[in-house]
Amino acid sequence: MDGAASESWLAEAEARFRSLSTYRTTIQSTAADGERQVMRYSYRKPGWVRIEFIQPHKGLVLIYDPAAHKVRIWPFGLQRLPAPSLAPENPLLRGRSGQRIDHSDVGALLENLLQLRACGSVAPLDEMDIAGRPALGLDIAGAAGAGVAGVHRYHVWLARDSLFPLKVENFDVGERLIETVDMRDAEIDVPFPERFFVP
Repeated sequence: MDGAASESWLAEAEARFRSLSTYRTTIQSTAADGERQVMRYSYRKPGWVRIEFIQPHKGLVLIYDPAAHKVRIWPFGLQRLPAPSLAPENPLLRGRSGQRIDHSDVGALLENLLQLRACGSVAPLDEMDIAGRPALGLDIAGAAGAGVAGVHRYHVWLARDSLFPLKVENFDVGERLIETVDMRDAEIDVPFPERFFVP
């Protein structure tokens, strides 16, 4: 796969994301210092997000309502009463990297990849087998000193059949690893129960 093919895979991945309605995955993120987060992430257009933490903060549930632009929080699970709703830009809701829940979906990732490619380059990486799923690898790097959301380079592996990202590594302008994100069990167009995002 050459650079032109890599660009077409990236554009096609973004087009396929626009055509899906839902997805679900277990996100396992590991920072360069070894800090680890594991969460069950569910998404439904036009922007509903439900995050169920497994590690750390086991039991914590966050649900983002795009119409109300609010995040409901259940600190001890859905069996308990929720805490007051917060705006997604509230510092209490931001991850270590500063990411907001309303910009946490794969669509936002793909936008970042395309934006970085526009001011840099894309090249192929070796294909990888991720949990039995063949995946195409792309290296997207900004021009000298350029970055998007604090990231200068992404390594991303897209499932060959769906072009959905299964693994992402991001690097700072010094080429130091910031974080690795694993989404190997991603499922697309999942039929969620009617009140899954409004429990």
